Amino acid sequence: MSTAPTHQKLTAVVPSLPGDRLTLVDFSGLATTVAGYPYVKLVLDQETATVHLIDGAERMLHVQYVGERILGMTRAELARNLDAFNDSVYRADDRRFLLGTLALHDRPEYGGLFFSLETVEVDTMGADLLRSFYRTVRTLVDDAVPVLLKPANHLQESFLVDDIPRILAHELYSTASYVPLNPGTTTGRLRVLTSEDAYRAEPVRWHDILVMERMPDDIPRVSGLINARHTTPLSHTNVLAAGWGIPNAIQLGALTDLADLDGRWVELVVDPAAAELAVHPIDRPESVDAGPPWAVTQVDIGKPDLAAAQILPLEQLRSTDAHRFGTKAANLGELTAVLRDGSPDWLGFYEAPRPPRPHLLEYLARHLGVTGTDTAELSQAASRLVKEHVVVPRGIALPFALQQQFLESSPAVQQTIGKLKMALALGGEIDELCAELGGLIRSTPLPAELRTLIEDAVLRHLTGAGRVVVRSSSNAEDLIGFSAAGIYESVPSVESVEDVVEAIQRVWASLVTTRGVLLRDEAGIGLDDCFMGVVIQQQLDGQLGGVMVTANPLDRRDFRSVLLNLVRNSADDSSVDDVVSGTRDPLQHLYNTMEGGSRTVALGAEATDVDDAAKVTLGRLALIGRLLQAHFADGDVDAPVDVEWLVDGDRIVLLQCRPYQLAA
Repeated sequence: MSTAPTHQKLTAVVPSLPGDRLTLVDFSGLATTVAGYPYVKLVLDQETATVHLIDGAERMLHVQYVGERILGMTRAELARNLDAFNDSVYRADDRRFLLGTLALHDRPEYGGLFFSLETVEVDTMGADLLRSFYRTVRTLVDDAVPVLLKPANHLQESFLVDDIPRILAHELYSTASYVPLNPGTTTGRLRVLTSEDAYRAEPVRWHDILVMERMPDDIPRVSGLINARHTTPLSHTNVLAAGWGIPNAIQLGALTDLADLDGRWVELVVDPAAAELAVHPIDRPESVDAGPPWAVTQVDIGKPDLAAAQILPLEQLRSTDAHRFGTKAANLGELTAVLRDGSPDWLGFYEAPRPPRPHLLEYLARHLGVTGTDTAELSQAASRLVKEHVVVPRGIALPFALQQQFLESSPAVQQTIGKLKMALALGGEIDELCAELGGLIRSTPLPAELRTLIEDAVLRHLTGAGRVVVRSSSNAEDLIGFSAAGIYESVPSVESVEDVVEAIQRVWASLVTTRGVLLRDEAGIGLDDCFMGVVIQQQLDGQLGGVMVTANPLDRRDFRSVLLNLVRNSADDSSVDDVVSGTRDPLQHLYNTMEGGSRTVALGAEATDVDDAAKVTLGRLALIGRLLQAHFADGDVDAPVDVEWLVDGDRIVLLQCRPYQLAA
């Protein structure tokens, strides 16, 4: 190795730099843009004391540039040795090359223009190398522009020392004026709504584009969403928007900036490469008169089985029981079986070819502490991992047949259902009928035999459980083209058998809310087609809770990362509900389930991040999420899952597992 590198020698791809310093003009000539930020990739060759600035127009990865341009390797040679080569540049203590990116930001709260310097997220560069890397780049860049080191992962955050000015990823994200949550282009009538009262004052139509500080949980299907404050991609409204395939973004200041367009017809463009939303006034499209474009697509709901009326413990259910008990109950039963027995499919994400790699089993072996890629040994190690750390709360499931028996036992309920069907067929108002029907379902006494059946099952399977949560489990949710996130009700903290019965009726009634009925009707799911099962589970506690999706919703090209939203548990154990309802801004972590490493994207409403021990457990949860993703895959091992969870020490409690739907 040579002594401290300098910027005096630059590669041929870099134009001459006046005064041997990188100016903003030079930077702009080399930069490409992602998420609105211009950036330049750079390579520090410590052996030759050279800084290479990679021209963005060439669209080369760091390792391609180092291998082909500096070391003279062929593309095929690099592909054959890619994993070993990556280790040599990202993990080796005696590495020759330091790889990073220099991004330009313009933030008034940080004094205007500044550069952030960061490594690749999987880089294990320690404090000494980070210091050398920063000082070299700082010397290269014009003194007029500050340079802040941005740690790429939790490991680097722990290494940093006070003599290097830095900025953390969550600090940038939390002040970002624009975050594209779901890219796309749409047209519609812009509705700038400054309060929930304003939202409820006039009916929302399918062609509306809503601009609000916080989207209410009961939004109907619309044409686009603009959030005027930061929110999580995993709130119910944002999950619905992703499933619907409508453009959705965060744009700070939107309530003020778009106020003059309120009520106007506009084109909305959410572009991940742009620096802000694009909203342009247009004439009212003639296509609006034809109705919503999605109304011509009918969701396949399958045929329910109303003959089976037996209440079963979750451990006896499998995913194939969804037509009797609903998707949620069936998936919980399947989840219980996988954690107990393992799965022949759960290595699928890592077994799949990832060109130029034949598979990712070496990475899984590293995570599991196994030598070699024997799949039997890896599967055994995975089984040990989940058995040691993961539980699913015990519980029981009520089939659709019991709900149907109850509905048929009441002439008043049947009469109101008939009125609601007629109103839907004629296109009439349904609010009062839905409210009336819901009230009847909640208040009508259960037939004595049905009530006894339920009470006996609760006492037999859940005695000693303490509090329970009563969850919805419908056949009209988690479907291709219809996620139903947040539409149905679940009732937590239920303590008596009498309260369990009342909670069951509340869950049944949630099937006929105005919002649910209309959303299903738009998807071609009639009132006669949908049914509600019920899950009654022991309610366990955890220090942390939240939601995980085995994807990066903000970058769909990123197949490595898993996003976790988490909050510290409050006194009423409402952490998961707080995340999905959007009422509490969560911590957001990304975990790389290939090379390893993690980073905090946002602190949300939390004052501090979780400790290192919690991050280890959350990384373990992310890995388990990948295993479950492959098991639940229906022919596509890359199809992500949505998991609700709690963490208590090193114990992971899985509450729900379902498909995470992204529109094509």
